[in-house]
Amino acid sequence: MALSESGERLRLAIIKAIDDHIITPEEYDEIINISMEDGHIDSQERALLAQLQQMIENKEVKFARIKE
Repeated sequence: MALSESGERLRLAIIKAIDDHIITPEEYDEIINISMEDGHIDSQERALLAQLQQMIENKEVKFARIKE
């Protein structure tokens, strides 16, 4: 099954965070906004978000420190 447009954008945003091994607050907000823009999180988007969450919990992807 092909990804929806928002699912593809979500996939690309998550891949960037995975490749960097760092996710900024802005990237995280963008990921959440993409997943919620149509008012529905479909199963593909849910799987992508779960994968990112698992990688954050395993510290494979870390949150960037906020510069003060």
